[in-house]
Amino acid sequence: MQTKELIIEAGRTESQYWKDLWRYRELFYFLAWRDILVRYKQTAIGIAWALIRPFLTMVVFTVVFGTLAKLPSEGAPYPILVFAAMLPWQFFANALAECSNSLITNANLISKVYFPRLIVPASAVIVSFVDFMVSGIILLGLMAWYDFVPSWRILMLPVFIGIAFAASIGAGLWLAALNVKYRDFRYIVPFIVQFGLYISPVGFSSQIVPEKWRLLYSLNPMVGVIDGFRWAILGGESQLYWPGFGLSMGLVALLLVSGVWYFRKVERTFADVI
Repeated sequence: MQTKELIIEAGRTESQYWKDLWRYRELFYFLAWRDILVRYKQTAIGIAWALIRPFLTMVVFTVVFGTLAKLPSEGAPYPILVFAAMLPWQFFANALAECSNSLITNANLISKVYFPRLIVPASAVIVSFVDFMVSGIILLGLMAWYDFVPSWRILMLPVFIGIAFAASIGAGLWLAALNVKYRDFRYIVPFIVQFGLYISPVGFSSQIVPEKWRLLYSLNPMVGVIDGFRWAILGGESQLYWPGFGLSMGLVALLLVSGVWYFRKVERTFADVI
C-alpha cells in the first residue's frame, strides 16, 4: 500500500495552509463526529435535547410576548414567529459555546500533532449545525399544526443559513483564539449568549423597534440574520428593513474576515500557550 507523507519545511505550512485544510478533511470529519457522539453520551433521551430546549424556550416566549404582551406576529402564528428566530439564534449561541472551548478541549492533539488549527473550531460549528437541523423538525411540526404554508421566499432560506454560518464561524474563531490566552472567556461567553438573547429579536418582531432606532439596533449582526430567516419562512407581512439588513450583513462579513485573520495571526502560538 502506498502511503502519503507530509513534509514540513520552513515556510511551507504558511503557503500550503489552505490546501492543508482539504488534505486534513478526514480529521475534520472525525472531530465533528466524535463531538456529536460525546455531546449526548450517557443522557437518557440523547439528541432529543436538541428538540426540548428550543421548544420550551419557544413556549415561554410565546406566552410572555404573544399571549400576555400581545405583540404583533407579522401575520403568522406567534409560535412560528418565535421559532423562525430560535433556529438561527440557537445555532449561533451553541456555536459560540462549542467554539470557545474547542481548542482547550483538544489541547493534547494540538500540542503534539501538526494540522491546520482552523479545523477544530470549524468542526465545532458543524456539531451546532446538526442541532440546528434536528430543531428544524419542530418548525415543520408547527407549520403542520397551524396549517401554515410558506411562500416562495422559503427557497431563499439556504442563503440565510449560509449567513448564519458566517456569523457563527466568525465570532467562534475570535472566542476560540482569545480563550486560549485569556481563560476568562469561559465565563464571559455564557454572559454574551444570555445578554445577546435579550437584545436580539427572538421573542418579538424587530418591526416593533421605533423607526429612528432600527438602524442602530441593526448593529447587532444577529438582527439581520434573524430578520432574514423570518422573511424567508413567514412570507406575507414579514418585511426586511433593507438599510438595517445591509448593515448587519456588512458586520457579519467583517466578523468573519477579522475572525479568520486574528485566528491565523495567533494560531502558531497555540501549542506553546495551551
